Amino acid sequence: MAYEYKELGLSNTREMFKKANLEGYAVPAFNFNNMEQMLAIVEACAEMGSPVILQCSMGAVKYMGKEITPLLAKGAVDRARAMGSDIPIALHLDHGPTLDSVKECIEIGFSSVMIDASHHSFDENIKLSKEVVEYAHKFDVTVEAELGVLAGIEDEVSSEHHLFTEPSEVIEFVSKTGVDSLAIAIGTSHGAHKFKPGEDPKLRLDILKEIEKKLPQFPIVLHGSSEVPAYYADMIREYGGELSGAIGIPASELRGGAKSGVAKINVDTDGRLAFTAGVRKILATKPKEFDPRKYLAAGMEEMKSYYKTKIVDVFGSESAYKKSNK
Repeated sequence: MAYEYKELGLSNTREMFKKANLEGYAVPAFNFNNMEQMLAIVEACAEMGSPVILQCSMGAVKYMGKEITPLLAKGAVDRARAMGSDIPIALHLDHGPTLDSVKECIEIGFSSVMIDASHHSFDENIKLSKEVVEYAHKFDVTVEAELGVLAGIEDEVSSEHHLFTEPSEVIEFVSKTGVDSLAIAIGTSHGAHKFKPGEDPKLRLDILKEIEKKLPQFPIVLHGSSEVPAYYADMIREYGGELSGAIGIPASELRGGAKSGVAKINVDTDGRLAFTAGVRKILATKPKEFDPRKYLAAGMEEMKSYYKTKIVDVFGSESAYKKSNK
C-alpha cells in the first residue's frame, strides 16, 4: 500500500528544525520497533509539548512490515491529537543505505529520510546524497546525510573507528548535495558501549563550533547520543540480564550541543534499555505473569517516563508546542 506522508498526518522536518535552531533546542529523534515503543515516545512528547521524529532503520521496517510501519506512525499522530496536543510528528528513515531503500520508504509514507554514504569517499558521498535529494524533494520529503563516521554497533550500523567530520568540507558538501540537515561525527558512538570504564566522555564541541561558523542556522544532527543510564544497566542486571561496561554520553555534553546549532539528536539505545528493564522487572518479580499486555506495558511506561526527563535535560524541547491536556 502506498501513502503520501501528509495523508498520514505527518510533517517533514524543515519547519521543525527552523524553529529548533531559532529557539535553542533540539528535536528528539527516537527509534521504535513496535507499537509499545511508539506509544511511549508519542505520549511522552505529547505530554511535554515536544516535537518528535519517529525513526526506523530498514531492519525495523522489515521487522514491523512495510504495511504496518506507516500505520503505526499514523496511529502516533492520532494518539497525540486525541491527547489534545498539536506537536508535529515526522517518520524518518534512519541510516538508509541506498537510493532504492529511500524510494521504498518514501513510497510507504516516510516524511524524512537519511542517506548514509559516509563510508564512501567524499565525492561518492556527494554523488549518492545528491541523487537522494533530487528524488526525495520531488515529494517534499526532507533529506539528512552524514559526514564523518561514528564508531560502535547498533542495529545494522557498524564501524570500529571514529572519523571526525572535517569542518573544511561541510560547505562544499551541503551546497553540492542540497541536503536539508547534516549528521556530523564529534565523538558520539552507536550502541551501549560508547566508552571504556574510567574514560571521561567528551564531545568535540570545538568541531561543532567550527561547523556552525561555516553553516550558520543550518540543522546539524548528532547520532549515537544515548546516555546509557547506570540506573537501567543496574536494573537489567538485577533482574537477570547481562550488561557490562555500558557507558554513554553525559546529558550535559548533549545539552550543550542542543543549545547551539544541533537541531536533532538521535536516541535508540536508551529506549531499548529502559523498555527492557521494565519488562525484566515484571517477569522477575511476577513469575506467574504471562499476559503480554502487562509486561509490555511496564516496558512502555518505563521508556515513557525516562524520555520525559530526557526531553527536559537533553533536548530542551519541552513546551515548544501545545502540551497534552490528557
